[in-house]
Amino acid sequence: MSDLHRPGLENVIASETDISYLDVENEEIVIRGYDLIELAKKVTYLDIVGLLLEGSLPTPSGRNAIEGKLKSEYGLPSNVCSILQLLPEQADLMDVLRTGISAMASYDEELDDRSREANTRKAIRLLAKVPQILACGYRAKTKLPFLDPRKELSFTANFLYMITGQVPTKMEEDIFDQSLIVYSEHEMPNSTFAARVIASTQSDLYGALTGAVASLKGTLHGGANEAVMAMLLEAGSEANLEALMLNKLSQKERIMGFGHRVYMKKADPRALLMKEALADLAIEKNQPELYNMCVLGEEVMKREKNLHPNLDYYAAPVYYLLGIPIDLFTPIFLAARTIGISAHVMEQHGNNRLFRPRVHYTGPRGLHPSEPQTR
Repeated sequence: MSDLHRPGLENVIASETDISYLDVENEEIVIRGYDLIELAKKVTYLDIVGLLLEGSLPTPSGRNAIEGKLKSEYGLPSNVCSILQLLPEQADLMDVLRTGISAMASYDEELDDRSREANTRKAIRLLAKVPQILACGYRAKTKLPFLDPRKELSFTANFLYMITGQVPTKMEEDIFDQSLIVYSEHEMPNSTFAARVIASTQSDLYGALTGAVASLKGTLHGGANEAVMAMLLEAGSEANLEALMLNKLSQKERIMGFGHRVYMKKADPRALLMKEALADLAIEKNQPELYNMCVLGEEVMKREKNLHPNLDYYAAPVYYLLGIPIDLFTPIFLAARTIGISAHVMEQHGNNRLFRPRVHYTGPRGLHPSEPQTR
């Protein structure tokens, strides 16, 4: 193996950025100079939107202006809704989301404008419309009526309402908002890298985000939160969970929701925040057993494999108690990450160099055809 070859680009620095950084030694996720966990405890998702797009936290009036811009972009073209309705019932919701985002590109008059100002406006449009594509796609698939956005609700409350059909309580809204924050940005995971690679060709924001959706659909990147919830429901109780997990481990099955390519020795700080949220929500919903099951599962994996939970492990039961269908867990991840990916695409467009890596060739050399071929 070549000394230059790093499978999976392990620890290869691919870009310079002032957007975010995973400081593993100090257990900190840095977002434009701030600790993401502190942000999640003190500000709202719309503050993160302003921070990622503009580089600084907005004032209260600035936050209100962002929300006003988002609400002005609510609504999908009727043709896009029709496309979503035409997709088969068995369509994966990530494929539905990818199709909807791609279709929306044709309706954006600024599609080919790569300026920061135009990209900022497109990011706001996408952030406003992706939750609606997600909700409409789900409702089309399950034969439920579409719900119009409710502008009297906050952005976060409306997002949850369009999925569940119920106006959330203040606690539900706050916890969902916090989850959007911790999913919003995470340095250079595969989906963000995919988006930057696409953007480096001077492709547009919609194309880059569509590629990110395709990346996140892969089971080694997205989908872990859905798998976690499926395991918890399969176990059904604390009494069954440990036996189920030990059996999976004995069969060499991977238990999703544990371990991380970057957080290899320490816990994902986002998981700890969602663990606190789950504790509060389990009390509110009178489902303490679900929280206790998750704590037990964490203890089993620490004992058996010395692995810590990642964000998906505790986000999954939080979303379940919020009434969110399991097959929407990963699409919501993408919806929350839309703003982070948009920031990266804007940064790539602003200081671009085309990604064009090389390979370490391991095939043969010097081969020749035995006889000339007649034509």
